[in-house]
Amino acid sequence: MGQVAKVRLASLSQEVVTEADAYRYLEGLRWGDEGARCPFCDGTDVHFIRPTNGVSRRSTARTMSEHRVWKCHLCRKQFSVLTGTIMHATKIPVRTWVLVLFDMAASKNGISAREVERRYGVTIKTAWHMLHRIRKAMAGGERLVTTMRGTIVSDETWYGANPKWMHRNQRPGRSGVSFKTPVLALVNATTGEVRSRVLPTVTGATLRKVISEQVDMADSQLWTDEAKWYMETGREFLAHRTVNHALYQYVCNGVTTNQAEGYFAQLKRSITGTHHHVSKVHLHRYLGKFDFRYSTCRMSDYGRMRTLARQMEGRLSYRRAVAK
Repeated sequence: MGQVAKVRLASLSQEVVTEADAYRYLEGLRWGDEGARCPFCDGTDVHFIRPTNGVSRRSTARTMSEHRVWKCHLCRKQFSVLTGTIMHATKIPVRTWVLVLFDMAASKNGISAREVERRYGVTIKTAWHMLHRIRKAMAGGERLVTTMRGTIVSDETWYGANPKWMHRNQRPGRSGVSFKTPVLALVNATTGEVRSRVLPTVTGATLRKVISEQVDMADSQLWTDEAKWYMETGREFLAHRTVNHALYQYVCNGVTTNQAEGYFAQLKRSITGTHHHVSKVHLHRYLGKFDFRYSTCRMSDYGRMRTLARQMEGRLSYRRAVAK
């Protein structure tokens, strides 16, 4: 199974030709050399349902089905590599899923739903729903279970339309900020991990709530600019060091917020160039996608895809995806 999974990703479309190939490839990504694992009882005493030649049992339509099914000896339930994942009960070919997963994991600027629609021959709603389910998987993972510690770089930005390009009847008040959405980014300066969150407002209280949930403040130091809303929270860290952007100071004795600034630059370029517009309702899912790619940028394409395949638990229905 492991050998099948380690095909060259540059020729993935030639290596994964059939649905059975796609199932075996996903099995290698999710389960690795350890073999199949039951998603119901976490048991490893399982067997592949006959025939064992890679093509599964005959379907009711009297045609050979390529759906690879396993059975657990402990709980006696049947399952596949898709059970309980974002692809559970999907009607989309699994081969299409594998190729779209690779596009999402390997593309630095992401891929839009329109591109998926044209490239793989699915409807725009199907493509949109597929990408949101993959973004949900990217936003999860074991790395979010533990809190960040070390040197934490924090900065915020505002995402939204520029008021000067809006019609005068749609322009906000004088500040021009009310229509924009604040986003906070926390970057571990040592490991390169980033966690970003959508904020309702930028105040000391809202920043402290997000930072305390993601960072072990008693065992970390904080690097920020001289924004006033960091002052109270900064006292809870081992140290709080700042740079003064008003004086064109961007690096001072090794202290800088350039890592967070670089993350925001990549985020905005990708949204502008690939997606053109992202609704405020779905912005948190896009942030999860960019967090995943930024945090795994040192991995190979295969390593990133394997990491993504192992955190695909949970479903996102279309009704939930479009709900506001």
